[in-house]
Amino acid sequence: MESRLDGMAVIVTGAAHGIGAATARLAARSGVGALLLTDRDGAALGRLAQELAQELASAVALATHVDDLEDGAAPARVTGAAQAAFGRIDGLVNSAGHTYRMGLADATLAGWDRMQALNARAPFFLMQGAVADMRARGAPGAIVNIQSMHAHVGLPDLAVYAASKAALQVLTRNTANALRATGIRVNGLNLGWVLTESEMRMQAETLGRGPGWVAESAALLPLGRLITPEEVARQVVHLLSPASAPMTGVSIDFDQNVFGGQG
Repeated sequence: MESRLDGMAVIVTGAAHGIGAATARLAARSGVGALLLTDRDGAALGRLAQELAQELASAVALATHVDDLEDGAAPARVTGAAQAAFGRIDGLVNSAGHTYRMGLADATLAGWDRMQALNARAPFFLMQGAVADMRARGAPGAIVNIQSMHAHVGLPDLAVYAASKAALQVLTRNTANALRATGIRVNGLNLGWVLTESEMRMQAETLGRGPGWVAESAALLPLGRLITPEEVARQVVHLLSPASAPMTGVSIDFDQNVFGGQG
């Protein structure tokens, strides 16, 4: 069954790069009626909006909103901007996130707060705003949260990141359960290793592995490569679309390995 978003008004956070940008492109090609793209990188967001506008002509209503979701007031601004631009919210993709390396020995209070603010608090209050709009109209809707395989355990140096993504996974299920009789579906993707721009910078520069890290890491993976943002986007659009109904409260492990399996 084809995953279509015909006529839907959808918010995509973290839309300037990586998974968010790939999702925005695929949503536009899948018949979405309106897209609100938000990111704190205004320059990159503007380039994506220009690209989509040229490709789509007037078929899709497109709006951008530059905001930093670490600010507690930002989620309300984002959902308010979508309502002002389109009059409704039918779908939400919580793609924005941090992946700072902090473990038990080196974590700081500031680092903990910043990670939780973007990875857990912002998605929760974005869901609050989107759901309020859906329920006020008595309309169905779909929410997709970008989670992580690290929510199961996580590497030692990603303890704080793992905790934030575990929180988001629980919130996905909790919210889906609360809304189970409303027609509003909430699902998540626990992602494995994805080859995004931020991962490229993290591995090559921050961790000092240089440009050869992709080939070195890929050789150790079952498929001989990392997951691409476009592969993630296909799953996101499917979960947003009516084709995935009635699935809700599900966190899909989107990885090359089987969690708990023996290699």
